[in-house]
Amino acid sequence: MLKAVKPALIALALLSANQAFAEEKSTALVNGVSIPQSRVEARVKALVEQGQPDNPELRKAIRESLINLEIISQAAVKQGLDKTPDVAQQLDVIKQNVLADAYIKEYLKSHPISEDEMKAEYDTLKARGNSKDYKARHILVKTEAEARDLVEQLKKGAKFDKLATTKSLDPGSAKQGGDLGWTVPSGFVKEFADALIALNKGQVSAPVQSQFGWHVIKLDDVRDHKAPEFEQVKPQIAQHLQQQVIQKAITDLRNSAKIE
Repeated sequence: MLKAVKPALIALALLSANQAFAEEKSTALVNGVSIPQSRVEARVKALVEQGQPDNPELRKAIRESLINLEIISQAAVKQGLDKTPDVAQQLDVIKQNVLADAYIKEYLKSHPISEDEMKAEYDTLKARGNSKDYKARHILVKTEAEARDLVEQLKKGAKFDKLATTKSLDPGSAKQGGDLGWTVPSGFVKEFADALIALNKGQVSAPVQSQFGWHVIKLDDVRDHKAPEFEQVKPQIAQHLQQQVIQKAITDLRNSAKIE
């Protein structure tokens, strides 16, 4: 029964009516307790963002759900469930998480990431990036002996794509004759990447072992790497820099705290 009422207890602890809510427009009163309209709007917004249409049926369903939640919450408190050790501990943890989230959001508002900072980070990441793209094929087998046999067949004129289709254990690339498309070496495990960049265009590698098995690799082509434009990766860069800001804030708080 505790598990069934847990969402209600969460709502009771974090969304209970107070003076601020009392001044808001109410969508319903349950035993004298107001359910603010803003709570309905928050749920509507979340569901619309997930693709659901905003219509009267949705709003009615949300209102009924909130009423049920309030009724169950009140019943739980009446039974004293909010005072049981397990539930009280869960409510404390939830409260901490909500407060921490609110603190971080407020901190980011007062420490915004500037356009110049994002562009500087973009330039840094771009400079560290790969200078070449590689178009490669591979055949994956279980043993070194199988890989060596494939190399010998290729030396005698066998077609790489045909061998990959019939022999490779990599189902994704086998259907394309072993083709891995254009990519950067960092997208592969180290052993594979090291062997790939050592090849010349059109060359086939000796057997290469990785955690997946044994590979025979062919380099089809090489081209200069074209980094994505700043606007394409701007959201990811902003998120990355925000994480750094948050981490610094946490470090500063820890340094000023008395931890025993």
